Amino acid sequence: MPMAETAISAQPQRLQSYRTVRQFSEQLCATLSAEDTCIQSMPDVSPSKWHLAHTTWFFEQFILAEYCEGYQPFHPQYAYLFNSYYISKGDRHARPARGLLSRPTLDEILAYRHAIDERLIQWLEQSDPPDTIDTLITLGLNHEQQHQELLLMDIKHVFFCNPLFPAYSKTPMPAAFATGQTGEWLEHPGGLVEIGHHGADFSFDNEQPRHKVWLEPFALADALVTNGDWLDFIEDGGYHTPRLWLSEGWDWCQQNDIAAPLYWVYDDEILEFTLHGLQTLNPDRPVSHISYYEAAAFAEWAGARLPSEAEWEVAARPGSHQHLLHPGGDGFFGQLWQWTSSPYQAYPGFKPLPGSLGEYNGKFMSSQMVLRGSACITPPGHERTTYRNFFYPQQRWQFAGLRLARDRTTD
Repeated sequence: MPMAETAISAQPQRLQSYRTVRQFSEQLCATLSAEDTCIQSMPDVSPSKWHLAHTTWFFEQFILAEYCEGYQPFHPQYAYLFNSYYISKGDRHARPARGLLSRPTLDEILAYRHAIDERLIQWLEQSDPPDTIDTLITLGLNHEQQHQELLLMDIKHVFFCNPLFPAYSKTPMPAAFATGQTGEWLEHPGGLVEIGHHGADFSFDNEQPRHKVWLEPFALADALVTNGDWLDFIEDGGYHTPRLWLSEGWDWCQQNDIAAPLYWVYDDEILEFTLHGLQTLNPDRPVSHISYYEAAAFAEWAGARLPSEAEWEVAARPGSHQHLLHPGGDGFFGQLWQWTSSPYQAYPGFKPLPGSLGEYNGKFMSSQMVLRGSACITPPGHERTTYRNFFYPQQRWQFAGLRLARDRTTD
């Protein structure tokens, strides 16, 4: 994937970063038809063109409309159509009905993007904006990078629902690589540790403040669980053994007839739907598109557990363990988001962003679980050890896998 920078400092660099990230979103849609960009395959998925519009709405609403004196909206209805969940910004088009928006057209949304880009860049070049604008632009670019990943997640699901199983791209795309796992464990002594973001670099509000956590000695697996491991779980009756499952997870599994990860297709052989279309299942690649419920059941079957997010964070820091066990590294980043056992909740002393942006993260701290790391489709530069992703435990269209943990032995 092309580099999508986010650093904002001097104005030339700020504008170049802005252009780079904004252009990258449109590059991701270059292989899509106008028809492709309209489809919403389930309530959790948004049409590709909605992502393009919403990320533009973000810059228009939180910068131009707030700070540009006498600003007139690009279109009087776009504030309603492309608001996601900001109640303080007014009424919104219902999320499950985004796929009904055949209008505005893709061309009209691209025109909207280009007009807002031109207005924002012209305003920045011709005025002396307050220091807070740097912070807002950086947040807006990181927000857009989140949507770049969501766009790929969503179009993959859209294409999977098509009986033709079309490929998003026939050119090389990022993919979770074969693990080369050794079956060894990365041990950590535990103790009183600090987690959370600190320093001048960007972070989302939910990564702060840095705080102390006590950890008992633990160990994490040297690599992610593979497709081959998951086949063993299936063949051993993992999806039919209720003692392995949380009660809600077992009910979800039975009610939805879950018997394999999302995107596995059974034909004469087991196939996996990818952004390249259908491919033969590679047993050495990390298993992906699994729910928290499935991850927890597998860990129970394997005689292990899922790591807490604090365990994951301290283990992922450079130099936190003695060695990298294979040429591909240990997969903390750039493979798949990894489920943890930690519910998504506020850190001690958490303070949401002021104003409407306070709705960005904190309002979702209920009934979701934390994932750590990054995925093969995460834009470069949009990853760090303190990043907290979060999804509901039954969701699995995101690029999610798992890494096992265990209490450290003392022998």
